[in-house]
Amino acid sequence: MKLDDIKKLHQKKYRAEFGHFLVEGEHLALELQKAALHNPQLQRSELYVTAAYEHWQSPFKTHLISDRQMAQITDTKTPQGIVALVPMPAAATPASAPVAGECAIYLHEIQDPGNLGTILRTLAWFGNFRCLLSPGSVDPYNPKVVRASMGAIFHTPLELDVELDSLRTRFARIACLDMEGEPVQSAGFRNFDCYLFGNEARGVPREQLHTLGAQPFTISGCGAIESLNLAATVNMCVYEVKR
Repeated sequence: MKLDDIKKLHQKKYRAEFGHFLVEGEHLALELQKAALHNPQLQRSELYVTAAYEHWQSPFKTHLISDRQMAQITDTKTPQGIVALVPMPAAATPASAPVAGECAIYLHEIQDPGNLGTILRTLAWFGNFRCLLSPGSVDPYNPKVVRASMGAIFHTPLELDVELDSLRTRFARIACLDMEGEPVQSAGFRNFDCYLFGNEARGVPREQLHTLGAQPFTISGCGAIESLNLAATVNMCVYEVKR
């Protein structure tokens, strides 16, 4: 791929057009190489490196470029000197039946790339979770999401553009977070197939929650502020599910 085209991959429409996304930095390159051992699609990735990483050991086809060229294709102010061009993975497809031991985390119209990246990192850490994103959510291959995920983007099954109404036919038991509900420390909180979290500012329309039959749970606080950060909320809930 030409460098001029690689530079365009910071925009969602070009990621979709060219079928690739970018991974920047040494840590993410290492995570990509580990994930590629078990994923043939990722083995088609390519590396672009400056002289500082000329002797980097990698199974991928590697291109040596100048510092100036690296600055043109990267998204960070001070690039490390190593970027991977990664084939866009096929989105995970809904399983015909729930995978044994696996839970689904559904994110409704999540907007903040840092939140999504942090959530993916948590799901990969605990394992046996898949992430379902509604239409209108931030693109998981946005460079900020990829960086915040710290490599979890390669290890968590992702389903994109999953309609909220479809959850009713896929999952028998759905939980949601609400200001009023049972504490997440309740033993019953661990017994759901899907955990639903809303947009950072608007949450989920209450009438749709009622239609889905989602059972509300809450994270108790002292009440000094109005709400928790979305990523922090998901992280605490995932910990309770696995505790």
